[in-house]
Amino acid sequence: MQISLTTGKIAWKIPLGETPELKMKGIDTGTENYGGSIVTKGGVLFIAATPDGKLRALNKKSGKLLWEYQLPVPAFATPAMFELDGQQYLVIACGGGKLKTKSGDYYLAFRLP
Repeated sequence: MQISLTTGKIAWKIPLGETPELKMKGIDTGTENYGGSIVTKGGVLFIAATPDGKLRALNKKSGKLLWEYQLPVPAFATPAMFELDGQQYLVIACGGGKLKTKSGDYYLAFRLP
């Protein structure tokens, strides 16, 4: 959900996360989630936080899904962003274990275009 800080109104609202059994039936309810998001200067919102273990990139203004990546285990964490030699990177800790999900011990880094 995106709330406009100027107006206080909901700008967009979409379900976040997928339950495989419901998705197979065409039902998109979203899932419980734990973890925050980060937004780039260019308006791309990155969030994981769901038991389906996907890292998603959304358009900040519309909520449209731009990209998603299946993580090795869920990442109930807020991504971090850093710059090195003029290149921007996103890093996320993936530990899983919450909500009866597979556990692991990973840090994944992604170079942004």
